[in-house]
Amino acid sequence: MDQNVTAQDKLYIGGEWRRGRGAEIASNFPADGSLNATLPGASVEDVDLAIERAQDAAHDPAWRKLLPHERATFLYRIADGIARAADRISHVQSRDTGKTLTETRALAMSASGTFRYMAATLETMEDALTPSRGNYLTMSVYEPLGVTAAITPWNSPIASDAQKIAPGLAAGNAVLLKPSSWSPLVCLELARVIEEAGLPKGLFSTLPGAGAIVGEKLVTDPAIRKVSFTGGTETGRDIARKAAEKLMPVSLELGGKSPTIVFADADLDVACAGVMFGVFSSTGQSCIAGSRLFVERSVYDAFVTKLVAATERLRIGHPFEATTQVAPLIRPKHRAEVESHVERALADGGKLLTGGERPSGSDYADGTYYRPTIIAGLDNDSRLCRDEVFGPVLAVLPFDNEDDLIRQSNDNSYGLACGIYTADFPKAWRVARAIDTGTVWINTYKQFSIATPFGGTKDSGLGREKGRDGIHAWMAQKSIYCDLSQAPHPWAKAAL
Repeated sequence: MDQNVTAQDKLYIGGEWRRGRGAEIASNFPADGSLNATLPGASVEDVDLAIERAQDAAHDPAWRKLLPHERATFLYRIADGIARAADRISHVQSRDTGKTLTETRALAMSASGTFRYMAATLETMEDALTPSRGNYLTMSVYEPLGVTAAITPWNSPIASDAQKIAPGLAAGNAVLLKPSSWSPLVCLELARVIEEAGLPKGLFSTLPGAGAIVGEKLVTDPAIRKVSFTGGTETGRDIARKAAEKLMPVSLELGGKSPTIVFADADLDVACAGVMFGVFSSTGQSCIAGSRLFVERSVYDAFVTKLVAATERLRIGHPFEATTQVAPLIRPKHRAEVESHVERALADGGKLLTGGERPSGSDYADGTYYRPTIIAGLDNDSRLCRDEVFGPVLAVLPFDNEDDLIRQSNDNSYGLACGIYTADFPKAWRVARAIDTGTVWINTYKQFSIATPFGGTKDSGLGREKGRDGIHAWMAQKSIYCDLSQAPHPWAKAAL
């Protein structure tokens, strides 16, 4: 066990550190398979306790009636606490997920920025005085929902957590967090920061555990008024069905099979760097990975040759090495799934241009490493171009003209992201508007701003997170009419 990853034996439930009553969860370091820590997961009884405490805290006038700028104070404190603990948080997250320290520190600072942005947004958020249609005053106001839940994935836990918890608290709710059992440690670091910030007890709980137990309870319990989920599409569909029974709002950020497009007039160096970053950073374990590459036919051979050569120079290594660009995958089971995708693609007639294997050598023997992989020779109907791999695997395809490109790009069940490389801005704008997706990057990829809404279309989900309206997504809208006539209603006047 790494000396800086301490054994965990308690969860933060209802404002107290309590031993979970669920099945034990183990966290292993993907770089060498060593044990980070074990901890008891949450049980249904733990969720019940967290909900009970959350209801009390969310409806306590001491919290519910706080003015927006007063609630914002807690978010500012949490933002500062995350920034102070960023080194610790990034280390634990790298141990938990195998991501490089460079990436996990950026994710920690992103989480800090998310709390800070939501605090500032909260301070400047306005209700609306709507145009009157009579002798009355009309207003549209937003109020807290009450007890809410956030279900987050294993690949970027601290950033994903913050994008749900910060607006949820800013809105005046209690938020119960269920992180993935594959990366359970980071949420406990966040809980310590939130506790130190003085957030009233009960407003936040950590509930790592099995989705079939903890997630199911959070989605179906009548007390939960909203669920925000990031994860797989099939799980998202199941959550949506169960939420429909409760008429409960949900936010679903699901899978992707995002197209990246390189036109012949693009700066090929910029495009090559962007393509690699878009699919091979985070070892491809990203819902927005640009895993379908379309290259204009006139430059296809030259660009793919350039891309393959550059990909083979990417540095595969230990997450703690500053020069590492491609770190290990999360765990052996997931690597085996990535390998099976590659095997099927080759069986379908794909041509392996690079990768497709584990790196050799003693430095990689105990970790879940896999070489960045590029496969050509398949069409857009192939399984590799349909299924989300969630690993460092790229399918490359040529296209002949803009109409052909748009047709192929949109011929997919997912619609999360897209990258476009071209020197022709009107063309970039035209194609960006034609692609059915939630986010488009032009001459870049995987750039984010907490101020800009994010979400998907089609099987990539529904709803949006982030941005100024991100807080409103965690609130209920109410209309208020105030009569100004001070006279009895004409309908009843004759009876008075």
